[in-house]
Amino acid sequence: MPIRKMGENFIRVVNLRNTMTKIFSSPNADSTTITTFDGIEHDWEELIVKMYDDDFYYGYLGKQALSSSIIKTILKSPKEYQRYLNKEGDDDTQPLRDGKLFHWRVLEPHKFDELNIIDIASKNTKAYKEAVAELGTVFTRKEVNMAIDLADILHNNKEAMELIADGDYEVPQMQMIGGIPIRGKADILLHDTHIIDLKTTADISTFQWSAKKYGYDLQAYLYLQLFPEAEKFTFLCIDKKTKDVGIFECSEEFLESGKEKLERGLQKYKDFFSVDNSEEVISQFVIRRTI
Repeated sequence: MPIRKMGENFIRVVNLRNTMTKIFSSPNADSTTITTFDGIEHDWEELIVKMYDDDFYYGYLGKQALSSSIIKTILKSPKEYQRYLNKEGDDDTQPLRDGKLFHWRVLEPHKFDELNIIDIASKNTKAYKEAVAELGTVFTRKEVNMAIDLADILHNNKEAMELIADGDYEVPQMQMIGGIPIRGKADILLHDTHIIDLKTTADISTFQWSAKKYGYDLQAYLYLQLFPEAEKFTFLCIDKKTKDVGIFECSEEFLESGKEKLERGLQKYKDFFSVDNSEEVISQFVIRRTI
């Protein structure tokens, strides 16, 4: 298998032809082609190659396919997903920024080395806004230093590094599930059978409960469908405050919860976004609860 060096990491590029044969032996895949929301039919193998490009993955496919995070948004509110499609609002929250930096430092250090970094005390400053206007995406030195510290702690943890040592990093996958194009990237894929996802958390002692709150059960179940050779999903977490490292396996109950959310999310997408009068239907969305 060809090897590509990225900083301190070695990333084995997946043999796409062999992978394609395995992927589409799965009953979860509707066909060997992918039809995105704009009606364009893509050759699966060519699409996977393009998905290694972040601009294509988060740009074009960000609007033309679903993902675990988008399905979570739809479950929360179809109106929120509609605003995302209309480029309204800001999804660049601090937890997302922290997670990106940590992922890049551990898995894709070449991206980390290309960051725009400024030395300011806060993002709520004129200097930060001017830097964003000039450079686009900008990170503060404080944000970057925290990611470096967390990555160093992970790299120095023997059990964590043994867990991910032989994996392929940032492996993209896409399938038609229930007639809907869905994308995903496995942080670490071990021998095609074990997916490992990196997470940062504000409180690792409550992660086993907060994981459902943040929809990680949906992510785990969905990725096991996208990568049908995979039999196991594990979260490798680090606490941003205590710096503790945690390894969390997924139980059957956890995955069943994710399955229910996936099915509900796909149905909700069809109900609100696959209809001719989508905007009118979304405008009538009401949340009903008994308290």
